[in-house]
Amino acid sequence: MIIGLISDTHDNVPMIKRAIERLKEERVKLVLHAGDYISPFTAKPYAELGVPMIGVFGNNCAETEALKKVYADVGADLRGYFAKIEKGGLMIALTHGHLKSEMDRAMSGDYDVVVRGHVHRTSIGEENGILVINPGEVCGYVSGSNTIAFLDTEKRFAWISEL
Repeated sequence: MIIGLISDTHDNVPMIKRAIERLKEERVKLVLHAGDYISPFTAKPYAELGVPMIGVFGNNCAETEALKKVYADVGADLRGYFAKIEKGGLMIALTHGHLKSEMDRAMSGDYDVVVRGHVHRTSIGEENGILVINPGEVCGYVSGSNTIAFLDTEKRFAWISEL
């Protein structure tokens, strides 16, 4: 199974739409969003995604109740600041990465994969046997790059894609 990984979209609707196009090109079966949507108006493009999306809030998500509602309206499940997902035989921790307590939980050894955002830099690495992935930023505001990532659950392999 291929899972699409995105983070730090920060209201950049044109790049959100491009990310959705890229996710569809790769025929992902699930999308995980590691937070920082920012405004409720950003939900609308995800109606075109065509697969389930699970997300968590980031440090810039002030309107959490409104975000939860409008994202639910387009079929996305926002689960607070931490989500535990079991897919393709892997236990996946999804968190934005700004809360030490949530990162400690994610890195506890109970998970095969940790998906995080917050720092706006792409990274894929192994820490204590855990595959840790940061897809970077869709928005491109901090790094100047617009990126997403993909996770192949069968191969336990991830890669970064420029948008």
